[in-house]
Amino acid sequence: MKGKNFALIGVGGYIAPRHLKAIKEVGGNLVAALDTKDSVGIIDSYFPDAEFFTTFEEFESYLDDFKKKKDEIHYVSICSPNYMHYPHINFSLKLGADAICEKPLVLNPIDLERLERKERETGKKVYTILQLRVHPSLLQLKSAIEKNENKKYDVDLIYITSRGKWYFKSWKGEIAKSGGIAVNIGIHFFDMLIWLFGRVERAEVYYREPARKMTGFLEMERARVKWFLSVDKEDLPELAVKQNKRTYRIIKVDGKEVEFSRGFTDLHTAVYQRILEDKGFGIEDVKPSIELTYNLMRMKISEPNRERIHPLAFSKLFKGGENV
Repeated sequence: MKGKNFALIGVGGYIAPRHLKAIKEVGGNLVAALDTKDSVGIIDSYFPDAEFFTTFEEFESYLDDFKKKKDEIHYVSICSPNYMHYPHINFSLKLGADAICEKPLVLNPIDLERLERKERETGKKVYTILQLRVHPSLLQLKSAIEKNENKKYDVDLIYITSRGKWYFKSWKGEIAKSGGIAVNIGIHFFDMLIWLFGRVERAEVYYREPARKMTGFLEMERARVKWFLSVDKEDLPELAVKQNKRTYRIIKVDGKEVEFSRGFTDLHTAVYQRILEDKGFGIEDVKPSIELTYNLMRMKISEPNRERIHPLAFSKLFKGGENV
């Protein structure tokens, strides 16, 4: 059986190697790749014969010619900066290809409605990468939650991942381009929470430095969630610092830790396989988390409520119950 043809936008980015690996492992063929920088030698490990371009015009022209003279482009994988996702998805659909876009799918919920219209007009699909939904440990947790229909859980979610000064001078430090920390860093986890525990009934934010750190509380159908996100190394707990770790990631459900760090970065292939089987995660799947993160970045800061703030967040962000 002949493999599907792929193009890839943003092949020089941090996340692109996982997409290259997934395309290879599902038997796909990378026809062409695009990036504004030319340090993309990683391609040679997967698709040494793929065409490569540093300007969008050349990339687009080549794909148009490929379609006319050779074959169809079935999928465009999008690993570009967050603010470019919407135009790149539009390009993919216009090309006549399904889009496979990294998170966040878009920054503004209104763009989801526009993409739904584009899907209907073109007959093509928009997919995204929700790899935590195929994580074995989390699938097991979801099964356990569904068996206890009337139980409401207490959940702690902490994700601290140290970033250097470069981060804040890149597009990731610009709120208009990244969406801010709730979107750029938190989107994985907020989608996971909604998938596991149902819709959000109430949300509060107690502290927000838009590009750097946030903490808040979610009342969900099946859970009460204290969450803390940060890219500041000063927020790492003492144990992580002693172990010389730059990332601290933990989720506890009723005080019991759920291990999902192992395999966290190796699930793209499983998501790609679902897409090829027409079972991929689409616009409707991501809508609740896009709406939530958009609102979290804009809602009024609530008065600190120690009962609803994770102790680590409280100790790092507040003194005597006040913002520092």
